[in-house]
Amino acid sequence: MEYPVIDPIAVAIGPLVIHWYGLMYVVGFLSAWWLGRLRADYLDLSKEDISDLIFYSAIGVIAGGRVGYAIFYGMEQWLSNPLWIFQVWDGGMSFHGGLLGVAAAAVIFARKKRLAFIDIADFIAPLVPIGLGAGRLGNFINQELPGRVSDAPWALIFPQLGPEPRHPSALYELMLEGVVLFGLLYWLARKPTRRGLLSGIFLLGYGIFRFAVEFVRMPDAHLGFIAFGWVTMGHLLTVPMILGGVGLLLWSRHQSVANNQEAK
Repeated sequence: MEYPVIDPIAVAIGPLVIHWYGLMYVVGFLSAWWLGRLRADYLDLSKEDISDLIFYSAIGVIAGGRVGYAIFYGMEQWLSNPLWIFQVWDGGMSFHGGLLGVAAAAVIFARKKRLAFIDIADFIAPLVPIGLGAGRLGNFINQELPGRVSDAPWALIFPQLGPEPRHPSALYELMLEGVVLFGLLYWLARKPTRRGLLSGIFLLGYGIFRFAVEFVRMPDAHLGFIAFGWVTMGHLLTVPMILGGVGLLLWSRHQSVANNQEAK
């Protein structure tokens, strides 16, 4: 199958150029804000609280994502040119760095509102997958995160990578990390849940999905395989998420539901 070439520029009005990838970030933040407002009573948060939390999280995603990319994928380049980190068009963003940025934002928000961090994390978990899926769609439009050569009937020929058909790995991640993970978390979040359950499911679900897709996704060209001829940086960074998810689920078995949910 031929890759459906899509202009990465969504809107161009004079000097104003808006890329689809940037719009996907807007979709992610707006969907999190909207869903957060729908679930505001989970922790008795006000509409203003939700706006503050999404604002903090947006800063965490952008700053953490870029710093994470520099640390995990471009440390040598960053050390040779410290200002390179601001050249966001060169390189990209790291999900794992963005996750750490959101965790830092959740810590700040939890302290400000005198809430437990794990309760904030459980509140945030169902809000994230739509943004993940939107981001992967942006990657697909940009012909980023290409897959390995494949003879699958749905394999695509990426114009920039030669005539061999490849796995559309960005679309795999869109479905798994976006659609499937969102459906699972939102279904669980319909009723009161034990502390740590939603966060644990998010970490474990994303970790398993990402670990699996790494087997058909091309490793970063400048890094290649990290070990054993098959381990990628994505594998390496995802293992702590899987372990953390399992740990949270085990811990959650002995926890009550969030305070206000227990009272209801």
